[in-house]
Amino acid sequence: MMTTKNNVKLIISLILVVLLVVFIVQNAAVVELHFLFWTLSMSRSLMILFVLFIGLLVGWIVGSQFHHKPSTDENQANQPNSK
Repeated sequence: MMTTKNNVKLIISLILVVLLVVFIVQNAAVVELHFLFWTLSMSRSLMILFVLFIGLLVGWIVGSQFHHKPSTDENQANQPNSK
């Protein structure tokens, strides 16, 4: 038997899939992407999703650099002497 929580997850998942399909259908036109000396032809929706993935990856990498926890050696060096 499915719980209410599972039903909500299923409904949200179905809504997201429908929105994704609508997005892909509406952006099916082929566009050319020029970067340096390369030219690439792909659907607009695929290009947008590709750029989104690159942005998420760069954000994750940069964000992980700012959340670096200092090691125990750095913690001891930053603490004043208790003498």
